[in-house]
Amino acid sequence: MIGCKQMSYPEDLPQISVVFIFVNEALSVILRSVHSVVNHTPSHLLKEIILVDDNSDNVELKFNLDQYVHKRYPGLVKIVRNNKREGLIRARIQGWKAATSPVVGFFDAHVEFNIGW
Repeated sequence: MIGCKQMSYPEDLPQISVVFIFVNEALSVILRSVHSVVNHTPSHLLKEIILVDDNSDNVELKFNLDQYVHKRYPGLVKIVRNNKREGLIRARIQGWKAATSPVVGFFDAHVEFNIGW
């Protein structure tokens, strides 16, 4: 058996859209997830990050989140906001509809990516 560390992957992998779903998650946690995916994904593979807010009522997740990601990652991060609570599966579908790359990965908003994820 070959371990993951011994495996090699082609350079011409397809781009990915990373989708994070959240409801009233702490802003710092969401930003940590965004930073970790940006810092640990080759830039030619990361097409976009889509944040799907399933109708959070935390004010910090409205203006502050928008301001931060648009200033720090212009054009890379999209925010999709549901007008009512849709639930995890419908929120994922909203993220999938917003995605523009051939590969879409769905993650909780409280994960951290590591090198070679």
